Amino acid sequence: MGKRFLLVWQFLSNKKHYGVTLFTGSGDHVTLFGPYHNRQETYKYFSLPFCVGSKKTISHYHETLGEALQGVELEFSGLDIKFKEEVMQATYCEIDLDKAKREAFVYAIRNHYWYQMYIDDLPIWGIVGEADENGEDYYLWTYKKLEIGFNGNRIVDVNLTSEGKVKLVPNTRIAMSYSVKWKKSDVKFEDRFDKYLDPSFFQHRIHWFSIFNSFMMVIFLVGLVSMILMRTLRKDYARYSKEEEMDDMDRDLGDEYGWKQVHGDVFRPSSHPLIFSSLIGSGCQIFSVSLIVIIVAMIEDLYTERGSMLSTAIFVYAATSPVNGYFGGSLYARQGGRRWIKQMFIGAFLIPAMVCGTAFFINFIAIYYHASRAIPFGTMVAVCCICFFVILPLNLVGTILGRNLSGQPNFPCRVNAVPRPIPEKKWFMEPAVIVCLGGILPFGSIFIEMYFIFTSFWAYKIYYVYGFMMLVLVILCIVTVCVTIVCTYFLLNAEDYRWQWTSFLSAASTAVYVYMYSFYYYFFKTKMYGLFQTSFYFGYMAVFSTALGIMCGAVGYMGTSAFVRKIYTNVKID
Repeated sequence: MGKRFLLVWQFLSNKKHYGVTLFTGSGDHVTLFGPYHNRQETYKYFSLPFCVGSKKTISHYHETLGEALQGVELEFSGLDIKFKEEVMQATYCEIDLDKAKREAFVYAIRNHYWYQMYIDDLPIWGIVGEADENGEDYYLWTYKKLEIGFNGNRIVDVNLTSEGKVKLVPNTRIAMSYSVKWKKSDVKFEDRFDKYLDPSFFQHRIHWFSIFNSFMMVIFLVGLVSMILMRTLRKDYARYSKEEEMDDMDRDLGDEYGWKQVHGDVFRPSSHPLIFSSLIGSGCQIFSVSLIVIIVAMIEDLYTERGSMLSTAIFVYAATSPVNGYFGGSLYARQGGRRWIKQMFIGAFLIPAMVCGTAFFINFIAIYYHASRAIPFGTMVAVCCICFFVILPLNLVGTILGRNLSGQPNFPCRVNAVPRPIPEKKWFMEPAVIVCLGGILPFGSIFIEMYFIFTSFWAYKIYYVYGFMMLVLVILCIVTVCVTIVCTYFLLNAEDYRWQWTSFLSAASTAVYVYMYSFYYYFFKTKMYGLFQTSFYFGYMAVFSTALGIMCGAVGYMGTSAFVRKIYTNVKID
């Protein structure tokens, strides 16, 4: 007996769409997408009144956690396809077309519903039907002609042709048929997804130019920071050394100014240290997750399996929880915090609470729409178990290690008991202005890559150039550190020692520009519409932007902290 395959349906449309899929196994599976321009608005296949094949038992399941969270539902469609066994055109079911069913099909055709099919995880697409030129009569494609390519005992290619156009007339029976043709192919199994990639889009000259442009920006910024700061710091050190040689009266009469004057306050704990340390810990964890997931994606072709990227990200996030606890807990201890258990809980649940809160809100809309994006209760329980039984204990381990290994304050300068008054300064040296301007250059280094990432997620492109993403991540970190160091130097030179939050927020303001760009992308680069897709888009773009901002803020603070320690270590303090 030949090897059997699972046929899964899935739809796409200008407004709403549904589809079909083939998997190895016995029987058939059906899943379903929503509007063509609303990629995330997905529905069950049998939301449309299609008939079922000979197999009457319909069940659905999720293969992985990632698939469940993404709303990928697989159901038996009733079609039975055997490996290398050709099927001539055969009727698998009939639709009793009453008025209500016709209206459902007319709505789908009028709104350009398309369906997507998978065979052995390989996607193919077809159209549900079409209207005549006057838009008065509507036709349903009833014949699905499958052509499957194989190499050895592996499926390497699949194509679909829709034929059998039948006019939709109420109170008639419409026969749905299919055929299967097998052919040998020279395509290697490991290369079978290559035809779905789009090198002309992702490896366009603009993409290469944006990377080159960002790389030149890095060279310029690093050179600028090295030249200006090193030259300026050398002059500062020379001036401070000269002041050390003066007697007390000359020093009192001298014009003392600059960053040395705040040496007694520069290592003063930041305001709201509990929240600040939790943000820094979370940012370090997000950076670790981003780095590891990109490396894994460069090594493994995660795009070949549905939901694998999300599943990998969840696993890596849970596994890197000690990073959050270590950096957040040690920073909180160095700043004299005593409520370390509360800090650990906030650090552990800051990002999960933000993501789950957004998902919970969107879930209500998905339930109202009867969309498959509605997260099942069992999946919610699984995510909660990961948070409480994996993330929290690992975060506790990291916090204990951080407090014991690097939790002792070892600042190069003693902190004064009484805070120094902050003198008045020009408006453009105010922390609020620095914060607003600090994110412009980091955003400028990544906004082209944002377009490619947005297009792969919100449209129908498969993102596979993770080498580009790695370069952009490195460039973003370097630019962020350089910008925050320059901002902090000018702030300290103005004798304002509130550099911790300023360095974090000036780097985190990149998220504001990314979120503003997402508005431009929504209105000018997509044709999304409707409450569900709009809420989904702006909700998860807010989560993405916030996570990116926390990561950039943590990177900027860590780099700036090393810079501040360095300059105050090298200057002689009484």
